[in-house]
Amino acid sequence: MVMQDGGTVDVRPGADPGRAAPEHRGAYRVTALCLGVYAGTLLAWTVYGIARGDGDLDDFLEGLFNPGAAPAAQVLGPYEWSFTVVFAVVAALALAQRRVARSAALLSAALLLAVSLREGVGLLSGPYRAQYGHDPLGGWALATRGLGLVVALVVPAVLLPAVEGRRRAPGTAAWAGPDARRDRSARICGVLFLLMGLARLSWTVRDLTAGGTDVAHYLRGVVDGSLLGTPDLSASTEFTTVGSVLTLLVLGTLALCARRDVRGALLVFAAVELYLTVRTVVWLTVTDFFNRSLETTEGALSMATTAYGLAAMTSVVVLATGRGFGPYGGIRTEGFRTARAGRP
Repeated sequence: MVMQDGGTVDVRPGADPGRAAPEHRGAYRVTALCLGVYAGTLLAWTVYGIARGDGDLDDFLEGLFNPGAAPAAQVLGPYEWSFTVVFAVVAALALAQRRVARSAALLSAALLLAVSLREGVGLLSGPYRAQYGHDPLGGWALATRGLGLVVALVVPAVLLPAVEGRRRAPGTAAWAGPDARRDRSARICGVLFLLMGLARLSWTVRDLTAGGTDVAHYLRGVVDGSLLGTPDLSASTEFTTVGSVLTLLVLGTLALCARRDVRGALLVFAAVELYLTVRTVVWLTVTDFFNRSLETTEGALSMATTAYGLAAMTSVVVLATGRGFGPYGGIRTEGFRTARAGRP
């Protein structure tokens, strides 16, 4: 609501445009429950890994950012650690009925579904299924996989119908104001994601075609969970590499098209990529790779890619959490007063 009294403009907030519509509250609560339970499950596995490992809590905390200091015996890896935080944060946002949680939750469900399908392909192998029976924790691991599949199916089922229109302040043109700023920020994030995805795709293709790599074996590792021969809750390198490339390209394309519901997905995946890039930078530092990187063209390009990833993902996090997106086209300011004259 806007009221004008002489030279003073008073903007009073109406309905919060960043909150879900009342008719969608049930869907957001179900989403919060599903992601919260799964985050708690991953946290339990993490605690178990710390308890059974050779190191203590301090070693684990150092290993979060320094791969060289991470205890060898860990049930989960850095991808699972980062997504544990993502699932918990998105669950909290969904419980608070924040619209930004919708695309973030849908992305989380899509990634969980990909993991579940990969494991399903692996379970077609008899020897791999038998490993679950031989492993003392096989039943718990299989239950965790099953829970992930349930979450991956329930979240889209309840959230996809929870579509909300764009809320624009009365009298605001479609090409101006918060909508235009948000679309512009989304396109910038889209370009940054696409460039990162293309760079990572180029490195992946280069590694596969450089010789010494069994391409068929690599591609099988992307879609078949039985490749390692033993149940493992940590995602394989093949799966995480190809998955990150596809996610960067898909989200980048959606953001470049200025999709209004992609902000949350951009934010959480950029945060995950930023964490993993920082972890890589720490590893390059402790191994003294920085001093040797410029000795070869390949090393210099690798360093340039890492530097771009660090800058690009930081930029996306800042843009996705800053004023550029705004609360989905609504008036962000709770209240302000402008003097009649002499003030900007």
